[in-house]
Amino acid sequence: MRKQILLSSLFLFSTILTYSQQAKTQSQKKESFTVTLKTPSYNEGLAYLCFHLGKNLNIEDSAVVNAKGVAIFKGDRKLPGGIYAIVFPGKRYTFDFFVSKEQEINIEADTLNLQNPKITGSKENNLFQEYQNTVGIKGGLLQRERTAYSASRTAKDSALHLENYNRFNKELIDYRDTIMIKYPESMMTAMLYAMKEPDILIKKPTNRQDSVDNYNYYKKKYWEGVTFMDESVIRTPFFLPKFERYYREIMPQSSDSIIKDLDYKLLLARSCPEMYKFMLNWFTDEYIQPKYMGQDAIFVHLFEKYHSKGLSNWLNEKQMETISRRAYMQMSNLIGVKAADLEMVDSTGKPMNLYNVNAEYTMVIFWDPTCGHCKEEVPRIDSLYRASWKSRGVKIYSVLSDNDKYKEWVNYLKEHNLGDWVNIYETKAMEKKVSDESRASFRQLYDVIQTPTLFLLDKEKRIIGKKLGWQQLNDLLKAKWSNSGDKKE
Repeated sequence: MRKQILLSSLFLFSTILTYSQQAKTQSQKKESFTVTLKTPSYNEGLAYLCFHLGKNLNIEDSAVVNAKGVAIFKGDRKLPGGIYAIVFPGKRYTFDFFVSKEQEINIEADTLNLQNPKITGSKENNLFQEYQNTVGIKGGLLQRERTAYSASRTAKDSALHLENYNRFNKELIDYRDTIMIKYPESMMTAMLYAMKEPDILIKKPTNRQDSVDNYNYYKKKYWEGVTFMDESVIRTPFFLPKFERYYREIMPQSSDSIIKDLDYKLLLARSCPEMYKFMLNWFTDEYIQPKYMGQDAIFVHLFEKYHSKGLSNWLNEKQMETISRRAYMQMSNLIGVKAADLEMVDSTGKPMNLYNVNAEYTMVIFWDPTCGHCKEEVPRIDSLYRASWKSRGVKIYSVLSDNDKYKEWVNYLKEHNLGDWVNIYETKAMEKKVSDESRASFRQLYDVIQTPTLFLLDKEKRIIGKKLGWQQLNDLLKAKWSNSGDKKE
């Protein structure tokens, strides 16, 4: 099993975004809201007023349902705009409604017919209910034609049901477009833009350039109609999935591209504090433990440009400490920078610094002879080294990650004949000296939070690969040899 050094998780997205609590303390006391629920389905119990945030419902307020089936949610603050929900006692039934500028809302709802609650005091909800009813009807027609198409036995029937389906689908799209044109400032329009998929520029691409043009057009149109200066959009079930998909699937996964894009989005959101907070929290959570090699540069950028400048003052001391620690662990080992020199000794006490190793490529491995995963990886790495890497000028600089395991380490080196590797470790005295001088340890310099941890360095000791498995390292080396015209490759 892989041995890991514990790293505390921030859980920023789930713990920091307590909008309702902040609204209570930051809003003006003269403002207020009242949401009155009348339901014949209950004469007791606790009902909840919630708001959507990403994939979760978050409690804004609660109220007791009295003997007449009435529950009143009220407060001396203004509810931020968004899609809210009433959760009935027992938490089995719920329905959504809009909250916008109108803050006196009356709802009559029966759990036997939650598709048609009566909502007064809110024009936004009139439009929302009209939309839901229309979509319900059109959705039923689309499902009917889809089922009929699947059951068709002749080409004529299939063509008929496909034509019907396309007609009903177009009618639904046209209906949505009509709302967006007729009510451009409504929450309904904001929601529809968040749900809308961009059109395709070239319906039937025939070459690579067509595909490139389609991608660029799609990316350009992806956020059309969606504003980053209105916090109500984040209190919907639609914004977070769209946001996540953009950065995980639509954007090129290079650090430079993402940094440039997120800086622009955060700049747009500076006039909308809650949107800014939402996005910076998400970016921090997403890239503090990146999914792709090299994306740790994004997190370091977030730290240097935003967190270290006091632009995330809603974080508590522990969260800032965790962010700072991770950033400092990553700063010195980004892809493309020169690796820090390691001043250590071999098993005989002879000094053997990393920068004294002369090689076309140097693989640095931090490992522990008692680590189960290391016991699997080290023999595989050695086999590749003997079979291919060594003859091409690769050298392995092997570092014992825990000097308490010195005896086990020496025995392992002998038993597995790893004498061709440069095997070094940090003595207790050396470790104490580093600590006494307040210098960064090798664990911080190379972000060693688990074993084995592998780095690949070029001839000048620049980092060209990090935290990869032996197969990925082998693929990376093959690519390097191939690009350099290595005849053996």
